Amino acid sequence: MSETKNIKEMSVEEKLRALFDLQLIDSRLDEIRNTRGELPLEVEDLKDDVIQMETRIQKIVDESKGLEEEIKLKKEVIKNAEALIKKYTKQQDNVRNNREFDALAKEVEYQGLEIELAEKRIREFNIKIEQKNAQVSEAEANLVAKKEHLGHKQAELETIVKDTEKEENLLIKLSEEYAQNIEERLIKAYSRIRTSVKNGLAVVPVERGASAGSYFTIPPQRQMDIAQRKKIITDEHSGRILVDLELAEEERAKMDEIIKG
Repeated sequence: MSETKNIKEMSVEEKLRALFDLQLIDSRLDEIRNTRGELPLEVEDLKDDVIQMETRIQKIVDESKGLEEEIKLKKEVIKNAEALIKKYTKQQDNVRNNREFDALAKEVEYQGLEIELAEKRIREFNIKIEQKNAQVSEAEANLVAKKEHLGHKQAELETIVKDTEKEENLLIKLSEEYAQNIEERLIKAYSRIRTSVKNGLAVVPVERGASAGSYFTIPPQRQMDIAQRKKIITDEHSGRILVDLELAEEERAKMDEIIKG
């Protein structure tokens, strides 16, 4: 069984005031977070870039180590071939006929070719290692620059967060507290409207005969209904919840005092 909020009965005016208070809190939170702009995303992107560059460098280093291992194996091939050449050359001194001598000569020739091929591979591997070392040097230089850029951006973000952290934490707490005192149906409507409009304004006052941020005039009778605060009225064009300007100014003054402490 789901837990329900224990909310006292509120008049329509109290609901309107509570919703507008919540809007003021959330709008201030939006302002604070907007001061960070794209910085949080930029920092995350830079972190990803650093990780990718480090992974790429490690991959090249591992490939170089693999080539070094190949060189060791080829040197072992050369060592074994040289030992066999020495062995076969010595055996040629004790052959009984030309056929045995020629067979040993072919073995010596074959081992000589093995040495040539191994030496060729070693030269190729060394060239590749030099190329990979150059790639690592270039990538490490880029990585240093990227990390430095990331450090600057992180410091910039941390400064902004530090400057607003206390107020932001207070506003988050207030937003949660005020939301808990509003019935779930209204909170859902409020959240839905906030996410559907660009500036996050779900509750707005009527100013100069129109809802704030709108160019559509509200009929005089409807303005009177809003001012009476007897029912919750929404703007038929934007879907925003409407409050009268007097109520809005009263709540702004009240919330300014609360937020300033």
